[in-house]
Amino acid sequence: MIFNSLDFLFFFISFFFLYWFIFKKSVKYQNIILLLGSYVFYALADWRFLSFLISVSALNYFLGIYIEKKPKYKRLAVYIALIQGIGTLVFFKYFNFFIDSFNNLFHSSNINLHTLKIIIPLGISYFTFKIISYIVDIDNGKIKATKNIIVFLNYVSFFPTIVSGPIDKARDFIPQLEKKREFNYNQATNGILQIFWGIFKKLVIADNCAVIVNSIFDNPSHFGGSTLLLVAILYAFQLYADFSGYSDMAIGIGRLLGFNITKNFDFPFFSQNIAEFWRKWHISLTSWLTEYVFTPLSIAFRDYNKAGLILAIIINFVIIGLWHGANLTFVVFGFIHGCLFIPMILNGTLNKKNKKIKKGLIPTGIRLLRMITTFIIVTFTMVLIRAESLESAFNFISNIFSISIFSIPPKGLGINTNITVPLLLLILFVIVEWFGKDGEYAIAKIKLIKKRYVRWSLYSFLIFMIIMYMKTFETPFIYVQF
Repeated sequence: MIFNSLDFLFFFISFFFLYWFIFKKSVKYQNIILLLGSYVFYALADWRFLSFLISVSALNYFLGIYIEKKPKYKRLAVYIALIQGIGTLVFFKYFNFFIDSFNNLFHSSNINLHTLKIIIPLGISYFTFKIISYIVDIDNGKIKATKNIIVFLNYVSFFPTIVSGPIDKARDFIPQLEKKREFNYNQATNGILQIFWGIFKKLVIADNCAVIVNSIFDNPSHFGGSTLLLVAILYAFQLYADFSGYSDMAIGIGRLLGFNITKNFDFPFFSQNIAEFWRKWHISLTSWLTEYVFTPLSIAFRDYNKAGLILAIIINFVIIGLWHGANLTFVVFGFIHGCLFIPMILNGTLNKKNKKIKKGLIPTGIRLLRMITTFIIVTFTMVLIRAESLESAFNFISNIFSISIFSIPPKGLGINTNITVPLLLLILFVIVEWFGKDGEYAIAKIKLIKKRYVRWSLYSFLIFMIIMYMKTFETPFIYVQF
């Protein structure tokens, strides 16, 4: 069950009624119905691993309490939690990857290990990271273990974020579960507007780009360099609109339920360097890995000065790549992005933030050049996320840099499709994002317009665009697979 489906709409309307009208007077009963709703949502999406989700959640609930109550044995409890979390993640997502890598390495020998038919639990990358951060924070004394099992189970399985994030830390989310929640009209209307913006991103921008990308990406040798370059750009926007659209919906749904969920995107395609890009792209994952992987590694390698910092960053980004999936393309994606930090480390500009561009103003030439350069670099590396193998990624990129890159793409890009509408929609999208970049999301400030007829005209236009240009209503999100 996905957000942009009629099944979810019926589920959420029923849940919303129970949550706010039947159980609104008691946070205890609100949390119980929230937990039941989250488990129903998960079961409808993939019932096969509901028992697994409940089991690992319960185990880590008791381990968290044990770490706090039994200091003498807390190391053992922490190790059990980390081995369970990392171990199951490695098994489900990477076991066959390691087996295939081993077989390829020793293909000339008679050793040939067999892979397993493994089904990956839905959302395992997200709820595992939630649990690990909870255990580590208790161990480091940053939070107290929650004694309320309903609260903890809700933290792990909160249905708006369990499938594709954002990844909330326990210290930010658990206090919201523990306090009484009152329906807030302004928060709710803000949430609805963000949901509609997320739907627009997904159905109008991402899905229209996907029609062209899917038709061309797997056969790059049949198309000219200029066409492939355009398709690479379209895929970058498809990935961004798809994933940030999901995050907008999740955050908006959270607001309707009285929760503030971690912001996950901050207009990353307007970044002026790769470090700024990663501060604005998949923010919850980047901040998680910065706190729990990069910082400990940089401390461990500090005696090696800049070389140690470079090594810590590369390891961190290889993990980011692997987090996306068990394929060498993801590993290389992470490694390249880690290497892109090296010039900034060597010249001492890694932690230097660019000056914020004033609202609605055209950027200076140098800032525009930096944004375009960063976007081009990111676009080419994102080919690795879309490609099935390193060879196909290399072929795609190498075919871009042919003499045909200087030609004008043929009408219909050679696949007899209407390219004009998707490009116009994309231009409109970029303009709206640019002028709305100082808000929580691109159209957040519409609700501040005092004249009601102007506000509702804009709301109606947004709904009209969704109905007019969506390809299909129920299309899956890209990052669900990660």
